[in-house]
Amino acid sequence: MATRTGTRGAVARLAVLWRFARPHTIVGTTVSVLGLYVIAADSGHASGALDLAATLLAAWTVNVAIVGLNQIEDVDLDRVNKPELPLAAAELTLAEAWRTVIACAAIAVALAITQGWLESAAVLIALSVGAAYSSPPLRLKRFPAIAALSIVLVRSAVVNLGVYGHFAGSVSQVPGVVWALTLFVVPFSAAIALLKDVPDIEGDRLFRVRTFSVRLGPRRVLFVSLVLLVAAYVAMGVGGATLPGVNAGIWLGGHAAALMTLAWWARDARPDQRSRFIRFYLRVWQLFFLEYAVVPASIVL
Repeated sequence: MATRTGTRGAVARLAVLWRFARPHTIVGTTVSVLGLYVIAADSGHASGALDLAATLLAAWTVNVAIVGLNQIEDVDLDRVNKPELPLAAAELTLAEAWRTVIACAAIAVALAITQGWLESAAVLIALSVGAAYSSPPLRLKRFPAIAALSIVLVRSAVVNLGVYGHFAGSVSQVPGVVWALTLFVVPFSAAIALLKDVPDIEGDRLFRVRTFSVRLGPRRVLFVSLVLLVAAYVAMGVGGATLPGVNAGIWLGGHAAALMTLAWWARDARPDQRSRFIRFYLRVWQLFFLEYAVVPASIVL
């Protein structure tokens, strides 16, 4: 009985840590690394399973360090905006959260150092931007345009160019599909940065966090985000299909299907209904995941 109780307690603890890691961001990081590895392998730059595993672990720990620090700095705000998060719900103590963040940052840096200067630069830039985004004295999230640019920088350039460059051993010959993916993620991650603040408008107003949702209103933010997403898909679908080595049928078909799915899901987006809008927001993340399957598939098949 004691063993069963201990096992259940350990599983429950892992579940708390998993929610602290913000699962949708972990999945996004995972598919990004895997997709870029497939592209590098197709270009003749496969670095081996061990290197892939080390890169994934470094990416995961960077991810946890960044989102964990954000929850530590925003714990009072999250009690209003996201009371279900472990720290806000008191399922995790502040000391435990700090230990997790520090340990993850240390693991990420240690792994990066063993993997070369490109991986080290990517990890250090990501951690630095994450700290500047959440923590004083900069706390860039106070400035919505700069906050969005911070997210764009990490998700587009640092992840795509940094991770591919690490697998390939250089950023001097980045293939066209990786540049296309990098450019696609710029408006896409900007849209994610805008959409994530819509459900949090109540707490942001209370704590005087002047996000675009507070300044412009959630409906305008939703409209701008959808314009960014549609522009990303149209540009990627039309411009990328002519890249060397791309299966145009898979490329065009995949992006057309994603765009139609976005249009269908957008019908259910209700900025005034928090739970429905969060569902839409997480569905947009699913389209982000899909992109890192469509692009590698279009060059491998």
